[in-house]
Amino acid sequence: MMYSKLFSVSLTRYLSLALLMLLYVNSFVDRQIIAVLGESIRKDLGLSFTDLGWLYGPSFSWIYAIMGLIMGRLADKTSRVRIILAGATVWSLATLVSGWASSLGFLVALRMALGLSQAALSPAVYSLLADLFPKERRATVFSAYASAIFVGVGLSFLVGGSVAQAYDWRISLQVLGASGFFLVGLSFFGLVEPQRIDYQPNGGDSTTQDNPIVSFGIEESVWHQIKDLLTKRALRYHLLGFGLLAMSGYTILAFIGSIFTQSFDRVDLIPYYGWFLMVTAVAVTIAGWVTDRWAKHFGPRNRLAWGWISGLVSLPFLWVGLHSESPLIAFWFIGIGNVIASSYNGVAAAIIQFFARDDQRGLVGALYLFVVSVVGFGAGPPLAGWLSDQIFQGANAVASSVWSIYLLCGIGSAGAFYLAREYYEQDII
Repeated sequence: MMYSKLFSVSLTRYLSLALLMLLYVNSFVDRQIIAVLGESIRKDLGLSFTDLGWLYGPSFSWIYAIMGLIMGRLADKTSRVRIILAGATVWSLATLVSGWASSLGFLVALRMALGLSQAALSPAVYSLLADLFPKERRATVFSAYASAIFVGVGLSFLVGGSVAQAYDWRISLQVLGASGFFLVGLSFFGLVEPQRIDYQPNGGDSTTQDNPIVSFGIEESVWHQIKDLLTKRALRYHLLGFGLLAMSGYTILAFIGSIFTQSFDRVDLIPYYGWFLMVTAVAVTIAGWVTDRWAKHFGPRNRLAWGWISGLVSLPFLWVGLHSESPLIAFWFIGIGNVIASSYNGVAAAIIQFFARDDQRGLVGALYLFVVSVVGFGAGPPLAGWLSDQIFQGANAVASSVWSIYLLCGIGSAGAFYLAREYYEQDII
């Protein structure tokens, strides 16, 4: 009887994790496909690199960041599964309709709808996973979930890029949008709301057995809780460091197609770049597994050490790739550098959970996504687009812009992680 119950709980956990990963894959395919199709869209609609940067970044990220805070608090108070399913339905519809866009303004409006709906996903997922799995396995589980980012981005290159070459960018968007509705139906039957830990004012906690909608002991405003979280210096440096890494990571994803097209006239390499993103998914999972063990053997503050690997070890590879005159050398060295640079994703999302109370899990996850979206998604691509249009010249203008951002962010993040380690153990809960 006990064995059967344990097996059932374990099966529910891993089925939920698998479905949530599939939803995350789908969300990133829909989010990233604009960058993969960027050159085709730019030429078809007569856009500049700056227009492309704004379309990829701020038109999505700003509303995603703001709504993420609201969704994070909502995830701490009501059914997380319902929030996730509603968001997935809307973002699939937005992607589908994007296939009929005829102007920059129309695409921007649909990217905003995409940002609003996808803001519903990860804050609710972080809260779900924190309730489903023990904290000792948090970095591993969160890294497994985060690996879906790169499966999704990889598929957007491999599938979206191939469909675009065979047909056009509009067909790619329509196919991807329609496929999302199948996954929504699967998740409707497969996702189950777990028991939620109810935070108590005296520091204890209890589980709510029957009702997934919890009333917490103390009702605090979102802004008061955010202010409380940001009093922790380690958390502030965590957000700065990983925000800078996100800035460089989103920049390369936004313009990798333009680099291969403008610098090398090798548009055929763009779909194959997706394989590096698939490898990154494995690297993200490994990073989480290693980080859990570093924390166990060398102390909790060493969870932050992987940030140094992502920010600094990647730089030599990226320098060679972004300055090479050979398209194949550029392809391999940029790809390897990007695998290393992006391997932090699950670790970052897991670490921030250690700063939060049980009733702040969704909110602190949303706070992390807010910073990543504003600094990473929102600032990096438009800055690179502006540098490419206004500062750097010639066929390598985009590559030079991307390298400048990588160098600044890698060095800056390393300093932030050093400072975060100094305060980490006194700030975690």
